[in-house]
Amino acid sequence: MSTEGKVPPAVRVAGVLTAVQGLTGLAFAVALVVRSFGAEKSGEVLGEAAYFAVLSAGVLAAGAGLVLGKHWGRTPAVVVQLLLLGVAWYMYGPSDRQLWGALLGAYVVGTLVLLFTNPVRRWALGVDEDEADA
Repeated sequence: MSTEGKVPPAVRVAGVLTAVQGLTGLAFAVALVVRSFGAEKSGEVLGEAAYFAVLSAGVLAAGAGLVLGKHWGRTPAVVVQLLLLGVAWYMYGPSDRQLWGALLGAYVVGTLVLLFTNPVRRWALGVDEDEADA
């Protein structure tokens, strides 16, 4: 029996928000590659770009998994949001970028709220699937 129709809408919305984060990271990696053409030590910049590309591809995969209704995408998405919450905190405080920190923090908290709503938690635990089989 397919469970695709039983995926709460909040899962798909959180997946889109997480996928946007992955796409943003990939765009940053491309920007680093472009920057490496004018850099003195282009190897270091290319290594940094590769690092961000790999991480961002993982974030994009987690977002795509949630959009497709895959249970495995929720945990990596939650971990990414928690890490980005720390980034937002740093941007708001020590980096003196209050606007960007507040915007990122609101984005991350909104995504976390979607990932922890009761229907999403029930879906992740498979509670509703057991009742449907009975």
